[in-house]
Amino acid sequence: MNTYVLSVLVENQPSVLTKISGLFSRRGYNIYSLTVGPTEDPSLSRMTIVVIGDEYMLEQINKQLNKLIDVIKVVVLESDKSVYRELALIKVSASDAAAKSSINEAVNIFRCKIIDMDTKSMTIEVTGDQNKVEAFINLVRPYGIKKIARTGLTALERGTACSK
Repeated sequence: MNTYVLSVLVENQPSVLTKISGLFSRRGYNIYSLTVGPTEDPSLSRMTIVVIGDEYMLEQINKQLNKLIDVIKVVVLESDKSVYRELALIKVSASDAAAKSSINEAVNIFRCKIIDMDTKSMTIEVTGDQNKVEAFINLVRPYGIKKIARTGLTALERGTACSK
């Protein structure tokens, strides 16, 4: 099984997300991660869809997506020719000065941001590739993670490559 990242340019219309998620559901394919947002053209949105499967499944997804009227273009992003990023908000227990100091060191090393803090916890914003996010989570896990919210992967081609 391989991980594939699809960049799907779609019309920014109601129900497009429902149609695409329905397509995956009907065929029994799982969406591992999904992010959606408007592009530089407000009439278009870009979806970054991460799927895990084989090449046959990828080919079927690609064909089915291209049949949808609202889909303008589908590109499979290769990791060496693309930039991948994820955002995570992590609320960590930090009830004493020593824990806060150690967590703050980790925040500085990973170039994260402390975005909220009270007497018992810290909320940290970490942005980077999936390995960086996972490494940071594993580093602060011993302090006690209260909550995690992750955006999922978002990606674009590197350099002058352009899917539209």
